[in-house]
Amino acid sequence: MIMTLLDLVNVFFAGMLAGIEFVIHYGVRKPAEQLPDHAQLQFRKALVLKLRVLVPTFFAPAVILGTVLIFLNMATPGLMFRCVAVAALSIWVVIRVIGTVPINSATLDWQLSAPPTDWKTQVAHAERFHIAGVWAAVLAFAFFLMATAIKLALP
Repeated sequence: MIMTLLDLVNVFFAGMLAGIEFVIHYGVRKPAEQLPDHAQLQFRKALVLKLRVLVPTFFAPAVILGTVLIFLNMATPGLMFRCVAVAALSIWVVIRVIGTVPINSATLDWQLSAPPTDWKTQVAHAERFHIAGVWAAVLAFAFFLMATAIKLALP
């Protein structure tokens, strides 16, 4: 019973992370780009400040619990799905550290009244990394979900 609960909690955290990533990239990004430059920068700064707290709230439990569940479920069906999910989250971390953390940190330092002249180019460059991170998070969620479903479906 406790193992099933841990599996479901892990799926929840991975799903929330995937949802945040998906909505930011496919739902928020394009409309934000339509704002005037000053408003767009102001929005980006506010979003980065909020996501710096929100994303780790879901990422950390997903990767920690996912890793622990690999070891607790070595003999259960779905082990490979769980391993692939943790690998996808690891890829997500690398993508974030290389591609998006630097631009997010830089964004917070930019002055709204005098941003760098190439700020849009910097943001566009980071977005190329962001798309891969979105899909890494979505795949992690899907694989954790499959591992849990397989485990629950079999006696």
